Amino acid sequence: MVSRAYTVAFQGVEARMVEVQCAVTPGLPAFSIVGLPDKAVSEARDRVRTALNAMAIALPSKRITVNLSPANLPKEGSHFDLPIAVALLAALGILPDDVTQSVVALGELSLDGTLIPVVGALPAAMTAAAQGRGLLCPYGSGAEAAWVGDAEVIAARSLGDVVRHYTGQTPLAPATPGEVTLDASDRDLREVKGQERAKRALEIAAAGRHHLMLVGPPGSGKSMLAARLPTILPPLSAGEALETSMIHSLAGLLDEGGISRMRPFREPHHTASMAAIIGGGRMARPGEVSLAHNGVLFMDEFPEFTRTVLETLRQPIETGEVMIARANAHVKYPCKFMLVAAANPCKCGYLSDPARACARVPDCGDDYLGRISGPLMDRFDLRVDVPPVAYTDLDLPANGETSAIVAARVAKARDVQTNRFQEQANMHVNADAQGDILEEIATPDAEARALLTKVAERFHLSARGYHRILRVGRTIADLDGSANVRRPHIAEAVSFRLAAPVFA
Repeated sequence: MVSRAYTVAFQGVEARMVEVQCAVTPGLPAFSIVGLPDKAVSEARDRVRTALNAMAIALPSKRITVNLSPANLPKEGSHFDLPIAVALLAALGILPDDVTQSVVALGELSLDGTLIPVVGALPAAMTAAAQGRGLLCPYGSGAEAAWVGDAEVIAARSLGDVVRHYTGQTPLAPATPGEVTLDASDRDLREVKGQERAKRALEIAAAGRHHLMLVGPPGSGKSMLAARLPTILPPLSAGEALETSMIHSLAGLLDEGGISRMRPFREPHHTASMAAIIGGGRMARPGEVSLAHNGVLFMDEFPEFTRTVLETLRQPIETGEVMIARANAHVKYPCKFMLVAAANPCKCGYLSDPARACARVPDCGDDYLGRISGPLMDRFDLRVDVPPVAYTDLDLPANGETSAIVAARVAKARDVQTNRFQEQANMHVNADAQGDILEEIATPDAEARALLTKVAERFHLSARGYHRILRVGRTIADLDGSANVRRPHIAEAVSFRLAAPVFA
């Protein structure tokens, strides 16, 4: 007789169903696991055997064979411990076979039978719900998995609790979702002295999810501005929060099962590898571009990143997804993020200051920013020169608008875009608009079109650059409450793309 249990194998954010088959047959005593397991899965037999011994359950002197089906799908991770144990307990007649087939199980076993939380409980729960099954997981993963309301989640502290629950001795209550958190930040845009033009660019970028490039000398406030971007972004919608949390679940970043409604803000160091930024490594884990999905990817010291890392950003920026291709895995992750890059104008950082610039001016500036290729630079919608702030201004009290005031305007513009794209499957903000939809929503009036045509001819804009100016113009019009894209909107969009002297 073959007993069955179910679990999942992760391929990107997709959790594929795996049937765990267990047979106890006459023969030399052995415990083998087949079905393309990795080292962690193969070691499950020792953890399961010891955990059962801790419960005073002795394995029979027979041949135990566990098959993970489909056998051609790679199985990776320690979360196969619990489903293997459940299938074996069913084969021994300790758990009812019909019960083990009604749930999807995942969890790691310690040697004393305690269940250890694992990554991926949220996508596993979604797969279980799609299959009409419940989810069995460790207690520490229950609050996270319970966000999928269509699947009953049983979170147990030990394998003994699992046995007592399914045999009716001590039933466990279904897990409840963790708390929704909206992280409060003590940072405020009002704390930034001066830099009104950069603040305006930050507002436009937040309203339309446009990519932003900040260039200025050291200490001019580039990082300070970027750090305050999350304070003016609208919170994640329910769908966005679940989508983003699925990626963070696979990366093990969800804290106590809570889902944050604040948009991700990722800031990798410039020494990060391509696998860390794009994704990859063992089990093809998501990289920073995917962890920043629906949020912000801030890359400080942008030209200091290696050329290969910078160039690999081009395709994710355009498509909003990244394919990680390895010899044994082809995994796709979503990555619709807002790229905010900061850079010094040259290696020494003082290109525009004759008193402090190095002897290689202006060649050092061309060489330094020349590390950013033209095709990549063309993908930035907004390019802003961030000049140094006079020390006399630093003693002045904080002035200007607070983050709350700017956030209200951004939220209003985002609401307009939500209504505009409600019938479009892959478009949510102006930065997503393309093709006929872009022509329909961002058609400038006669004066604005004349200006845009003149700019395109004068600066030899690429088709991408032309369309990006249209998108930014549409966002500025939304912030202005205008139904039409007029000349002032296009003029401001053009100024943010072409006017900064360091980009000339």
